[in-house]
Parts: sequence; structure tokens; C-alpha cells
Amino acid sequence: MTKHIVLFLTAIILLSETAVAQKTKQDVIKSIDNKYDLYSATAKKIWDFAEVGFQENQSTALLQQTLKEAGFIVQNNVAGMPTAFTATYGSGKPVIGILGEFDALPGVSQEAVPELKPIPTKIAGHACGHHLFGVASAAAAIAVKDWLIANKKAGTIRFYGTPAEEGGSGKVYMVRDGLFKDVDVVIHWHPGASNSAGWGASLSNKSGKFRFYGVASHAAASPERGRSALDGVEAMDNMVNMLREHVSDATRIHYVITRGGEAPNVVPAFAEAYYYVRHPKPMEVKSTWERVVRAAEGAALGTDTRMKYEVTGGVYNMLASESLAKVMDANLRLVGGFVYTAEERAFGMKIQQTFTDNVPKLETSNEIAPLGESESGGSTDVADISWVVPTAGLRVATWVPGTAAHSWQAVAAGGTSIGFKGMMVAAKTLALTAVDLYNSPAVIEEAWKELRKKAGENFKYEALLGDRPPALDYRK
Repeated sequence: MTKHIVLFLTAIILLSETAVAQKTKQDVIKSIDNKYDLYSATAKKIWDFAEVGFQENQSTALLQQTLKEAGFIVQNNVAGMPTAFTATYGSGKPVIGILGEFDALPGVSQEAVPELKPIPTKIAGHACGHHLFGVASAAAAIAVKDWLIANKKAGTIRFYGTPAEEGGSGKVYMVRDGLFKDVDVVIHWHPGASNSAGWGASLSNKSGKFRFYGVASHAAASPERGRSALDGVEAMDNMVNMLREHVSDATRIHYVITRGGEAPNVVPAFAEAYYYVRHPKPMEVKSTWERVVRAAEGAALGTDTRMKYEVTGGVYNMLASESLAKVMDANLRLVGGFVYTAEERAFGMKIQQTFTDNVPKLETSNEIAPLGESESGGSTDVADISWVVPTAGLRVATWVPGTAAHSWQAVAAGGTSIGFKGMMVAAKTLALTAVDLYNSPAVIEEAWKELRKKAGENFKYEALLGDRPPALDYRK
């Protein structure tokens, strides 16, 4: 009996010490720092996996395992996406969501070295740092869970494992399926070349593949019997390029020809073009997309081919919350950036030698940009969430200052301690922001007022990609 009492009292003391250790913000920071080796190793594994959208099987499994072991209830295969999941801890309000991504980009394989050196066995690389994104967000969710327990706070923390951000619009299907209906606020971050929190904008975007079907024949012996699918693609591209003069200045249209035939002496029976249309306003995207479709229809008519198109993605523009951004900015300043070691400086200077424009100082990794509104030429499926739940995000310097996103330089730094240190800055900032929000219901209410004003009281969400199921094969 005495032995049991001693064990019981020891357990009580340990629990008490754990609670004390988690009560303050500084202790939350320490709890994350203490797991640097675990989180950096996890991020490096996902960096090595380098799995593209909707094919992130190993990456999602590792993140799910990490959260399960931390006590979260994991629900996988959500919203019709095998690699999507949620991980939830706690009960009651407020419900705070933290987003995590983990898809890589095709065509940017690279070793973690400061010169261009693709990995022959890989077809993709984490040129947007999503391996860091997912792990930092998971680390933050775990730290918040520990803080809720230690402080006996009511509330729910939910991690969203969101696949295929790069063109697959994974979060859109989650919004469409109502996975954010009970959420009070959503916080997120993104890797970058500098540190900032603000209410940044983004472009609405719609994307899809235009497939032309013709008739194969011998290009020299019997060309009159053929109907070139490639002619259809090229005619479409020419018409869309003429269209550029007659759209608003803020419109962006990009395309690649993904299939153009197999041999010059065979009239191509199949060809495909992959298109993006962007604009700050979703309605402008929709109307421009319709004109692109009509160009494709005209191209098929003129080349005597047949055309089908598939919408593979569609996202809104961002409605970032100013009130939430102010809380996030304050916590980013509390956490601060980080200083390069001598080895990291040598790496960074070699990376910067590959740049052609103005190069920021390496010391900017330890600086925080002023709070404010920022513009972006990119698009993100986080934006759809921001129209239904107050949302705030930040960028953290995980790349060498001056690095462009979607570059081999971003892949390289993301596989080193430079990326891992930045990841830890993000994890701590997200966790502390959540702590403040659990303690500040008035801020959450203000964020909802702000969202209703921006979106409009009568706003009803409708996905730009319609009611189609997830395009699980868009990277194949």
C-alpha cells in the first residue's frame, strides 16, 4: 500500500510540474524548442519523400502518426481525398484550426547543397517548403494541446492536413464539405525568404486541362487522312494569346502544353494544354475562364478535332483578418527570427551568388517586417477558408534571403538547418497566437465582424470548381 501511495504522489507531482512548465508563453516556446531534433527529422523525411499533390501517401502517414502519438484523434480520407485528414484534441469552444500542407512541386528536384544539383531519382522537390509547413503546424498544435491540458482550459485545437495546395485546391473540397463549419478562427503560415505577419492579398485562380482528340496518320504519306490534336492546342494557345490584349490589366493567364504527340512523322491523335486564369476578383476569373473555354471550342472547330476540358482547381482571393494578424504579428515579434551560424552563412552566400538581382543581407532572417497589408501575385486554397472563417497567416524566413519561391534554391535551403530553424519560428508563433486567442474571445468576435463586413452579410460560399470530385489524378 505504501509503495502505491508513493507512486501516486510521485505521479501527482510530475503532473503538477508539467502543468507549471506549460503555463507561460516562454514555457510553450521551450516545449517546442525541446523537440527540435524530432521536428527537424520529421521535416527532413517529408523533404526526402517529395510527393506531389494527392500522392503524398508517406508524408500524410508520418504527420498522422506524429499527431496520434501526441494524443490527437485523427480522421483520415476526408472530403473524398485519401491523403487529407483532420487531427483534433479537446472539446468545446473556441475551436481553433491550424492548417498544414505537405505536397511537393514537380520538376524541381534538388539536393540540399548551394549549387544546382538535381537528384536523378526524384521527379519533384519541396520548392515551396510545404514539408516545413506541415511539421511546424503539427508542432504548434501539439504545444497548444499541452497548454490546454496544463491550464485546464476548455477549447478545441484541430490540425487540418491539407493535400495538393499546388494546383489541386485540396482545401476547397474541405470547405465545400463543411469541415470548417464549427471553427472559430483559422491560423496558418508559409515558408519564405523573410519574416512578416499581415493581411496579405492573393489572386483568385481557376485551372484546368484542355484535351484535344484528332486522328492519327502518316505525316508524310497520308497527311490528308489525319486531324492533328496538336493543331487544336496550338490554335487555342494562339487565340488565348490574342485574348490577353482584351482583358483587365490585373488578369493573368498561364499555360503549358503537357502532351503534344510522340513522333513528328505521326499526326498527333491526342494533345493537352494545362491552363491557369488569375485575377483579384473571383467573378473576373469566372468570366475570363469562359472566354478561354470558347477559344478552345473554336480551336477544335477550326482544326476538325474534338475537345474536352476538365476543371482541376479553383480558389478565391484572400480575405485576411486584420484583427487576427495584429495578434500574430505581436507573437512573431516576441519569438523573433534567428541568426545564421558560420556554416549557414557560407551556405547562404553561395546560394546568393546564383541570384541576378539585388541581394538582401543574410541578417534579415533575424528581422521582422512592419505590420501591414501586402500584395501577392500568387494564389492559394487557404483563401477559400478565409471567406467562411476568420483567417490569419504569416511568412517565415526558411530560405536564404532573396530566394524566389518554386526555385531549386528554395528546395536546397529547405533541406538544411536554415529551413528547420525557420520552421521552429513558425511553430512557436502559431502556438502563441492560439494561446492568445483562447484567452481573448473579444478578438475572435471582432474577427467575425470584420469577415462579415468584407464578405457581405448575404454571402453564400460556392466553390469555383463546382461540384466536381477532387481531381486526384491531376499530377499524373
